[in-house]
Parts: sequence; C-alpha cells; structure tokens
Amino acid sequence: MKQYFFFLFLAALLSAKSISGYQPGDTVADFKLKNVDGKEVSLSDFKESKGVIVIFDCNTCPFSKTYNDRIIALSKKYKSLGFPLVAINANDPVKSPGDSFDEMVSYAKSHHYDFPYLIDQTQEVAKVFGATNTPHVFVLSHVGSEFKVVYTGAIDNNARNASDANKKYVEEVIDALIAGKQVPYSKTKAIGCTIKWKNA
Repeated sequence: MKQYFFFLFLAALLSAKSISGYQPGDTVADFKLKNVDGKEVSLSDFKESKGVIVIFDCNTCPFSKTYNDRIIALSKKYKSLGFPLVAINANDPVKSPGDSFDEMVSYAKSHHYDFPYLIDQTQEVAKVFGATNTPHVFVLSHVGSEFKVVYTGAIDNNARNASDANKKYVEEVIDALIAGKQVPYSKTKAIGCTIKWKNA
C-alpha cells in the first residue's frame, strides 16, 4: 500500500514538473474564457486596471475550500485599488464531476462571488500559465500595453488557518506594487490539490 501511494506521489510530481508555464517577468498572452454568467471574459477586458490577480481554483479541493474566504477577501480589498481578481477552473469534470460548469455556477452563486469565475474547458490556459494546483495564484502587473507576471505561488503561508498565516504573499506583493516598491516575493510553492487533467 505504501508503495502504491509513493508511485501516486511520484506521478503527480512528474506531472507538475512537466508544465513549465509563465515565470516572473514573463508577458502574459490574452485569453478568453466563459464566465459563470455565460459571458466571455478576456484578460484584455482589464486594460484599465493596474494589474490582475489570476487564481486557478475549483469547487472541490479541500485547500480551495479552506482558502475560499481569503480569495473573496482579496477581491473585495483590491478590486477598488486597481487589481481585480479572476478565478479559473481547469479541472476535468469527467474526473471531478463537482467541477462541471453547472456546479461552478451554483458554487459562485452560493458563495456570492463578486469576481469572474471562468471555465477552462480545454485546459489550454492552465497549461500556458503553468498552473499545477488549486489554488495557484499569478499576480499580474499592467506595464504599458502588456500584463507581466510579478508573482506566482501560494496565497499565504498557512493553508489550514488564515489567522495563523504570518506571510501574506499576495497581499504583500500587491501592496508593494501599489506603493511603487520592489515586491518582497516573486515565487513561492503553490500548495493545494493537483489540477485534474484530461486523459491524453
């Protein structure tokens, strides 16, 4: 049994490493995905913002559920400061039925989301970003006509309890950007469930 779990862990690790994706400093290509309200949302829709908080998330992961209130709080705090939040669900609904589009609509409504919750049906956006976990954050800064990655990783350093987190990575990064200072972090390890990829 221990050997079985070891191979599962090794497979997940190799899968995560096979996805390169965006690194801090990279320019992010525009994308267009369907929101839970049925409308399409593009990164270019936020051209008037100072940046965007992109979070790959889902309905079902225990880590996502633990971080849900913190994600909602990030949206409420930073949207008015020029950093709107966009959540993207790339989980394969065949492997994770609780992450179907209909379930996303219900989840967003019941949790009173005030931000877009987009479905990445083909998983191409997640692959381009290099997202591996839920939640996995990418903080983008609007530089000229482009969006550049300034931070990627975890929301904070305590997945279990928000009150015990003493390093609030995303908040500290955005606060530094707003103040015109150097960001304190550019990359941390995203902690959460692995994205449920479609079978090849």
